[in-house]
Amino acid sequence: SDPVIAQKRPYPVEVVEGKKYFWCSCGKSARQPFCDGSHEGTDFLPQTYTAPASRTLYFCGCKHTKGAPLCDGAHNALSITDSCSTDTSSKT
Repeated sequence: SDPVIAQKRPYPVEVVEGKKYFWCSCGKSARQPFCDGSHEGTDFLPQTYTAPASRTLYFCGCKHTKGAPLCDGAHNALSITDSCSTDTSSKT
C-alpha cells in the first residue's frame, strides 16, 4: 500500500552527530518525521538513520523520496489531488 502523505514539504531537523533517528515511512506517526509505532499492522517499518555530523537535515514529509529518509524533492511531483493527512485517529 501507499504511505500517507504527512505533508508536502520536508521537515528541517537539527541532528546530532552519532545519534540514531527512526524516520516514519508510513506517514501515520503523530511525531513526524519520526516513528511513533503507528505502522503496527502494516507493511511499513521505520528507517534508521545515524547522523554523520551535527547539522540541519531535511527529512522527507511526503514519504515518496527515493533517498529515504532525506528529502529529494519528490513532493514537487505530487499532484494537487494527492491527499495530505496528519490524522492518526484511525489507529486501532
